[in-house]
Order: sequence, then structure tokens, then C-alpha cells
Amino acid sequence: MIASLAALGAAFCWAAGGLIAVAPVRALGPLAFNRLRMTVVAVMLAAAATALGRWGGLDGGQVALLALSGLVGVVLGDTALFWGLARIGPRRNAVLYATNAPMTALLGWMFLGEALGIGALAGIALTTAGVMVAVTCRLAPAQSDSPGLHAWEWVNGSLAAGIAAALTAALCQAAGSVIARPVMAAGADPLAAAAVRVGAAALVLLGATLLPGQRAALSPALRQPRILGLVLLNGALGLGLGMTLLMVGLAHGSAGVVATLSATSPVLMLPLLWAVTGRPASAGAWAGAILAVAGVALVVNR
Repeated sequence: MIASLAALGAAFCWAAGGLIAVAPVRALGPLAFNRLRMTVVAVMLAAAATALGRWGGLDGGQVALLALSGLVGVVLGDTALFWGLARIGPRRNAVLYATNAPMTALLGWMFLGEALGIGALAGIALTTAGVMVAVTCRLAPAQSDSPGLHAWEWVNGSLAAGIAAALTAALCQAAGSVIARPVMAAGADPLAAAAVRVGAAALVLLGATLLPGQRAALSPALRQPRILGLVLLNGALGLGLGMTLLMVGLAHGSAGVVATLSATSPVLMLPLLWAVTGRPASAGAWAGAILAVAGVALVVNR
């Protein structure tokens, strides 16, 4: 139950964080946005872990695995995720990213020997299908072709490139969770683990600015208090709290199950999108949400 609640808590953090991220990602660009929020959150998590004395349980091998998990799941995964978000918007991005749940279950079975029962497999399939239906049918039919389509539904650039980015993000997230799972199962502290993952990712992104032709100059958009505030809020909620809750989930449950429950963020996003855009979800979207909830029930009671 701890793993399930933590994974669902991470899903909520990511749902809210995904909406918060739209404006700063499009203002700053995916790489600059990810680098800035990663650096800020790395400092916050490291300070918290130090103040609370949470570093003692990690050895060198575990730190290396967590760092690798951060490079794959956070650097590659989040950069691809926000690259896709900037091009195809939160709805399409979320439905494609939801494939990280079955990907994680498959990788967990292949590399960790995590056997899943029929009930858990059925729950994973039902949850993933429900998430996809919920996101695909999010807009009411009468509004989906409206000339006044919300800016978050626009496609900026290549649709195919955006789709490829979202699927790459899903695979990287799945691989990052599987890499971190043995360390968390061994009893690593979730806060320290999150600090290592985010810290390694921040160092890589900052180091990349030293490469020829790269620079770390702050965007003029950061002079806008609203953009800066959204970056900090997204980092604290979506990355700081969400990452820590994911580590709690991996410490207590299998990678596939935790990934499935945390992938329900698009369903949790439905009422949030309604509140922001003023456009209700369609009946099909709510039907997908019901399927996802049924799948969650199967997973939790496996």
C-alpha cells in the first residue's frame, strides 16, 4: 500500500507539474528549462538530505547506479519529454508517455526477474488502456475541431518528431526506474536517492554548456517573474516531491506496478485541464478514466 500511495502521489505531482511546465518550456526551450529546474532542485534535495542526515545508507556502487538512473531517466527522459511537450502539447505528449508503464513491466521482467501475476498484468494493461483513452478523448467532440482551439492543442513543428520524442521519454523513464529499483529495494533512503539522481542529471546538463558552441546564458524570459516562478514551482512539485515519492514507491513495490500507478497522471490531469482551459473532458475521456481506476484497483489488490 505504501508503494501504491507513493506512486499515485508522484502521478499527481507530475500531472500538476506538466501543466505548470507548458509556458516556461515554450518560453525558455526544453533544454534550458530542464537545466535550470534540475540545478535548483538538486541543491534543494541535497540540502534537505544533508540537514536530515540521510546520506549514511548509500555506498559507492549504489550511488553509481542511482547516478546512471538519473542520466537515463532524468537527463535523457525529461529532455525528450519536454521537447515533445513543446511540439505536440500536453495531451498528445501524455498519451504517448503513458507507454512507459508496460515498458517498465517488460524491462523489470527481463532484467530484474519481477514476475507479475495475471491480476497485476491485467491491471497494468487496463490502466494503460484507460490512460490512453482518457487522454485521446479529452476534448468534447463539439470542441475538438473548434477554430478557437486552445494553444495547448497546437502542433509546433513536426508531429512525427514530437511523437518520437514522447516515446523516447517513455523508454528512458522505464529504463531509469528499472536501474534504480535494486538500490531502493536494498533499503536506500528515498530522499538521498532522489538527490543523487537529480544531482547527477544537473551536473551533466551544466557540463554540457562547456561544450563548443554551447552557452549557459540565462534567457531574457526569466526576467518575467511569472516564468521564473513557474520554473521554480514545477521543479519543487514535479521533480523534487514527485521524484522522492517515486523512489519511495520503488523501495516498496515492483518497478512495473509503480510505473503503472505513477503513469495515471494524465487521468489526474483531466479535471486540472478543465479548470485551466474551461473545456470539459468528453464522455469518452471519463470512460477512459474509469478504466484506469479499475486497472489501479486490480494492481493495488493483486
